Amino acid sequence: MSTGAMPFREAIRLAIDALRAHKLRSFLTLLGVIFGVMTVVAVAAVIEGLNVYVGKTMEEEFGANTIILDRYGIVMSLDEWLRVQKNKIITMEDYRDLRARASLAREMGIRLDTSIPYLRQGGNELTNVSVIGYSPSIPAMGAGNINVEEGRFIIESDDENRANVVFVGYKVREKLFGGANPVGRELRIQGEPFRIIGVSKELGSFLGNERDNFVVIPPSVHLRMFGPRQSLAIVLQPQPGVTLEAMEDQVRGIMRARHHLRPDQKDDFAFLGADAIKDLWRSLTGLIAAVALGVVSISLVVGGIVIMNTMMVAVTERTREIGIRKSLGARRRDILWQFLVESSLLSSIGGVLGLAAAWFGLLIAAQFGLPFSMPVWAVVLALLVSTSVGLIFGIYPAYRAANLDPIVALRAE
Repeated sequence: MSTGAMPFREAIRLAIDALRAHKLRSFLTLLGVIFGVMTVVAVAAVIEGLNVYVGKTMEEEFGANTIILDRYGIVMSLDEWLRVQKNKIITMEDYRDLRARASLAREMGIRLDTSIPYLRQGGNELTNVSVIGYSPSIPAMGAGNINVEEGRFIIESDDENRANVVFVGYKVREKLFGGANPVGRELRIQGEPFRIIGVSKELGSFLGNERDNFVVIPPSVHLRMFGPRQSLAIVLQPQPGVTLEAMEDQVRGIMRARHHLRPDQKDDFAFLGADAIKDLWRSLTGLIAAVALGVVSISLVVGGIVIMNTMMVAVTERTREIGIRKSLGARRRDILWQFLVESSLLSSIGGVLGLAAAWFGLLIAAQFGLPFSMPVWAVVLALLVSTSVGLIFGIYPAYRAANLDPIVALRAE
């Protein structure tokens, strides 16, 4: 018997006939492979989707070419958290000095943020509202994720005159004003009347967290209402041709001098940027992927062992068939090829079912706001791994079948 194209087609046909003859057994055999492939594809798709989403969000919040000077920065441990509690607050005096001396910064602005339990308008109420103080320069730097749908944003004269004006999020309009244009109307914040000057475009929610529950007021008004000892976050953008690193070094030098830090003392402030947060996020998702890989490895090994046992049973059941094929001229490698194709096909079907299950689950999760992006490499890798599992764990049963003595095999009942 030849080992060319005909034996391969014949092996595929025999493998399909064997799977059809034992549908339930084949499905139960594949559960480990299905679960493993479903997990790796789903995790890869969710991580990829989250990476894209977080990257886009960070660029919208921070701007493509800005950094933020902040009191705390990114805290990764309890010791670090305890240390940064001693950091000095960043004050308006710091901000004014930076505006006067940070020559490498083209523009800078303030961000202040606090939360209030509710806003009320008539008989309507909106809970858990962020009250943000943004300098008028923030949108011009491409930061803050400010997109005006109606009216306008805060301008310099609003901040200088401490005007009680407010730019509201999309949810504020929908919930408190029934979707009508509220520009020019009054909204009370902490009992103070504010005139609405603009409305933001809808940002949507993420994992159940509403992003449109906010109002923006001039930073001077924010400091008056919520206390002048708030620590500022200062958004900085470099001059054309100046790198973020060069501007950061200059600002660091100014701030260390203002805070009277010795050369051996650590900074009592921090810098945040979109790239730093995206790198942190990728390191976290990398850890999640590593854990998921461990789970997948266990399930695939278990699935492979089950496939091997199933194929051993198949060899035993088909011993007489193997003897007949050998007596008619089939060589050892023909028998080996037949059972390897069968185990690989069995595992590949598990991979396809795992892909389908992952895709169906992701479509359902997407209805609840979970972003995902199916990377091609994950699909290819899942199919290659599932096929390889069948191939590797099918070697011993195939080898055993190929080495059966034809005379002994023909005597089998």
